[in-house]
Amino acid sequence: MSEGLWYVAVNGKQEGPMPATQVLERIAAGKLDRAAYVYDAAASAGSWVPLSSVPAFSASLQPAAARPPPPPTNLGTADEIDYELFGEEMQFVEITLDPHEACIAEAGALMYMEPGIEMETVFGDGSQKQGGFMDKLFSAGKRMLTGESLFMTVFGNRGGGRQKVAFASPYPGKIIPVDLRQHGGTLLCQKDAFLCAAKGISVGVEFSKKLGTGLFGGEGFILQKLEGSGFAFMHAGGMVVSRELKAGETLRLDTGCLVAFERSVNYDVQFVGGIKTALFGGEGLFFATLTGPGRIWIQSLPFSRLANRIVGEVRRGSQTGAGSVLQGFGLGE
Repeated sequence: MSEGLWYVAVNGKQEGPMPATQVLERIAAGKLDRAAYVYDAAASAGSWVPLSSVPAFSASLQPAAARPPPPPTNLGTADEIDYELFGEEMQFVEITLDPHEACIAEAGALMYMEPGIEMETVFGDGSQKQGGFMDKLFSAGKRMLTGESLFMTVFGNRGGGRQKVAFASPYPGKIIPVDLRQHGGTLLCQKDAFLCAAKGISVGVEFSKKLGTGLFGGEGFILQKLEGSGFAFMHAGGMVVSRELKAGETLRLDTGCLVAFERSVNYDVQFVGGIKTALFGGEGLFFATLTGPGRIWIQSLPFSRLANRIVGEVRRGSQTGAGSVLQGFGLGE
């Protein structure tokens, strides 16, 4: 590389001549990137070349980033809410609403509310995206596919000051607050994961596009789709971990342990392999397979696993006449 003077061109505009050190300073300041061209003023018969083709300059350039997907164009703006989480194993979330703000929640999730809060039952999810009656009916019908009610409850602040409303987790676990604006505006989650959200968040349905997932995905066949621009709250059992998968990185897990994942993550279901392992391994016939890039959430205790264990103990006690799980410890009658 010549240590003399250089011309630079960005978006068809030429600047220079300038020394190589000044070109490097502009790269460091973010004023020049891989789209820029340079010309060596000392070259007797040279031509414009990409900045990235000059070794002394390309070494200072940032690595080329993957092109992000186009931003969503149909996301409604949700109400800006404040919240606070309480508890450890049996958590609840307390949401503070300014006048005329509102939030939505599943039926039966309410814990308490202050006098200025008013409840309203609506078709669908009450999001601002919905238009006429048919749109609301269609949204409510989709919710039926996930086993949820046709209706959603809206809690609005009709008082003169800030009012609070709280929602409790249905079984031991953790409440996960997520700002959908930080996850591309969309999260896909298990059908029982949604707890509550700011009004304006759409709670829809996402079908698996792969036959294997649809036939064998179990809990992951029909997923809830949380869509919008604001806060939503999910609930999961046991401990919850969040993990960022890199591009091409794959993780296999029990389908019931999956809580949620970003849309950029590829979700599939695969056979565990081996007849003996599948039949006697005790882990089911299929794994959920997640491939990055994107963030995922995993729970350690799916409610279905907890319920099956309780039902099994009850049946075992009734068959032996003890009627108590204490019999296994020699304390039953």
